[in-house]
Amino acid sequence: MKQKSVVTPLSLGTDRLATLLVRYAIPSIIAMTSTSLYNIIDSIFIGHGVGAMAISGLALTMPLMNLSSAFGAMVGIGAAAIISIRLGEGNRAAAEKTLGNVVLLNSIIGLVMMVISILFLDPILYFFGASEQTLPYARDFMQIILAGSVITHMFLGLNEVLRASGYPQKAMFFMLTSVAINCTLNPLFIFVFGWGIRGSALATVIAQSVALSLSLRHFSREDSFLHFKRGIFRLRRKIVSGILSIGTAPFLLHLCASVVVIFVNKALQLHGGDLYIGAYGVINRVVMLFIMVVSGLNQGMQPIVGYNYGAKQDLRVMKTLFMTIFCATCVTTAGFLIGELFPRQVALLFVGEGDLDSTQLIEAVCEGLRIVVVFFPIVGFQIVTSNFFQYIGKPKRAILLSMTRQMLFLVPLLILLPSHYGTLGVWWSMPIADCAATLLAALLLFQQIRWFRKAMAH
Repeated sequence: MKQKSVVTPLSLGTDRLATLLVRYAIPSIIAMTSTSLYNIIDSIFIGHGVGAMAISGLALTMPLMNLSSAFGAMVGIGAAAIISIRLGEGNRAAAEKTLGNVVLLNSIIGLVMMVISILFLDPILYFFGASEQTLPYARDFMQIILAGSVITHMFLGLNEVLRASGYPQKAMFFMLTSVAINCTLNPLFIFVFGWGIRGSALATVIAQSVALSLSLRHFSREDSFLHFKRGIFRLRRKIVSGILSIGTAPFLLHLCASVVVIFVNKALQLHGGDLYIGAYGVINRVVMLFIMVVSGLNQGMQPIVGYNYGAKQDLRVMKTLFMTIFCATCVTTAGFLIGELFPRQVALLFVGEGDLDSTQLIEAVCEGLRIVVVFFPIVGFQIVTSNFFQYIGKPKRAILLSMTRQMLFLVPLLILLPSHYGTLGVWWSMPIADCAATLLAALLLFQQIRWFRKAMAH
């Protein structure tokens, strides 16, 4: 009976953990990094093809983009965790029913968000800190992105399920296909067709549509381990409740990120102006690239931890956690070194030198990036710990860790420090919050490890 619970060519319950983590993490890292590359590619082409003020307009869309990601993460990550646990228990039928619920939930949420956001787009963007100069850019970009909300939610949700059901390489390939198409269409639409920032948004939606069609084809094939079949496309209370319960942690993380960006944008608008908002947009995209690598490590850890937790192999769960923390710390340390040593080179990737706006944007990026990453080496530990609690079905602790960095520490700092130190206060709020959140994560993880060791002793 145990053999039937094996869902991949590798045995999640018996194979060498380092091998499993590499096999699962590398495709996940590429996939998650590809998601971050969407934003970076858009910013680079918009910065060089439209201008520095367009970068600021694009930065204003981050709260709304984060909100969309929040719903996508809630369904996708929540479902992936449940599927891994069910497969670890040998319950393939329950995993397939979860797949059907992913399709329905993503369709409903994507459609509702599209309609509401488009109807109130201008007031939303003004609330996020838009000015008369930046609103047209932000509006033009988001109108097209929102029109493809269902496509985006469905693609990201099914990609999570694809990885959790034993096809991490396919998940990676579909994501890379989307990025490659986006890289091809972005310069074509901006520089050749002259469609500006709307062309960049259209390139993103088309790229995700192609990748979604590949995912739908995979799950339509009967030889796929989990696939579409009659009876699974019905919302089931227990499954939906489980998805939302586990997915609440990543949802709140993205939701808090939206709130934080609003506070940051408003503070930078007050003390620095539109171009400082653009500078934060650049810094955020650079920092998120490294965070997405860590998230890829987490995604690689998830099926291993979920399976072994379901199989009650606590020692393998702990060993996987420690390996992931070490790798994540190496990644964020690399981000720290790049941010401290090469901030000007980073800024020049997004905007060319020449006019006054570009020069001011570059200087603001250099000032902010060095400060924001000052405690970045410890961020990897905090992110891995937060996701670990989510993957072992302890959403309350995951939610607490997700909330504290953003809401308990960062928002109060963003209210207090900028009034005394201006833009420097905005930048310094972020590393101080990172440090405080990491201390709390260490405390909760220490308690969980003691529980594991006590359980193994019996």
